[in-house]
Amino acid sequence: MRQRAGISLFLIVVCGTLLVSSWLARQVSAVGRDAYQNLETFATVLTMVQKNYVDEVPTDKLIDGAINGMLASLDPHSAYLSPDLYKELQVDTRGSFGGLGIEITQKNGVLTVVSPIEDTPAARAGVRSGDQIIKIDNEFTKDMTLVQAVKMMRGPEGSKIKLTLRRENQPDWMNLTLKREVIQIKSVKSRVLEPHFGYLRITQFQERTEHDAKAQLADMEKESGGLHGLVLDLRNNPGGLLSQAVKVSDLFLDSGLVVYTEGRLDNQAQKFYARKGPISGDYPIVVLVNGGSASASEIVAGALQDHKRALVLGTQTFGKGSVQTILPVADGESAIRLTTARYFTPNGRSIQATGITPDIVMDPVVQVASTGTPEHPPDNIRESNLPRHLEGNKPDGDGKGNGNDEDGDANDAGMPGADAADPQLDRALELLKSWNVFKTVVAQNQQ
Repeated sequence: MRQRAGISLFLIVVCGTLLVSSWLARQVSAVGRDAYQNLETFATVLTMVQKNYVDEVPTDKLIDGAINGMLASLDPHSAYLSPDLYKELQVDTRGSFGGLGIEITQKNGVLTVVSPIEDTPAARAGVRSGDQIIKIDNEFTKDMTLVQAVKMMRGPEGSKIKLTLRRENQPDWMNLTLKREVIQIKSVKSRVLEPHFGYLRITQFQERTEHDAKAQLADMEKESGGLHGLVLDLRNNPGGLLSQAVKVSDLFLDSGLVVYTEGRLDNQAQKFYARKGPISGDYPIVVLVNGGSASASEIVAGALQDHKRALVLGTQTFGKGSVQTILPVADGESAIRLTTARYFTPNGRSIQATGITPDIVMDPVVQVASTGTPEHPPDNIRESNLPRHLEGNKPDGDGKGNGNDEDGDANDAGMPGADAADPQLDRALELLKSWNVFKTVVAQNQQ
């Protein structure tokens, strides 16, 4: 009786909602009649499941499943955030959370590593971009959602978790036992490569990234007696906050458009500009990128490339050029992460499913410890490989508008040590030094 009463009450609510919504629709002509017929079908299916399924299923579980399925059918980046995951997202952007330190996506129903985060259990255990996660604690991940996988991999500090991985060109699965840690991500690292030449690595774009980058640039200026060139390393940077990508770009630009977005609604058409700051400088910059550079890092690379402020060196970037907006649900505790717009570089290039093409294409070469033989690592997974990815077409409109900040978003190369083999970094430094030699020769010839 309680079950029937619950179903009846639910149907009354749904029917009431349909009647009210139908009246509103007639007033504003915003929604077609088919939408309400589909809602009626949904209510019918829900009732059939509750009445006939082999086990009794709570209504809230069925509703959550329907929401997850609806959002998952749109694109790889839209998702429902339960109260727990919504809290975790807010913690993530502040740079501290408990887990393994691994960025994942879903490809053909299989959880796949985009990149491990530096100095985390995943990176130290040897997890690589492109590894497929077959099991988590002996539970197969086939068709497991990203939300479910993240929830399983998060846990108390010091607790252990077992991952079973499949790696390309290796016949056997790999079993790794990792110990969870409180992941304290330092999003900015730097050092002086040689006198007057600096190295700045950004691993993610978080709330303090621009502040920390500015401070470390000032420290390198002081330590080196003035910078004559900078390597900005964005390899395997999966993205982060759009606002921080704009502010980091602004450190190196005096003016001009940094990025703009286009969506269906007027408030999703936004333009973000650089303004003259205290440390933009005029020294040359080489930006390092690869297939693990996504979203916010692609915005920075594209802006500096379009303004001819930097040379981009490396391999094609990931190609995540879509904007995800966090929209809280009415309960205030959960939210949806919804793709609402596309990114475009200052010159109007779509980042979505194409990425940033480097000015100088250079594959990384890794020395295999056992043989000393150079090996080219396999290509990273890219946005264009993901099922249901958005196409990179440019919608109509000029990108004008104003709006609130939205969340952007997705490590085989960490911060090299002084003796680490890193041919891409070596090449970048050579370019910076020759750049200055070229400028000197030109100046002498003009005298």
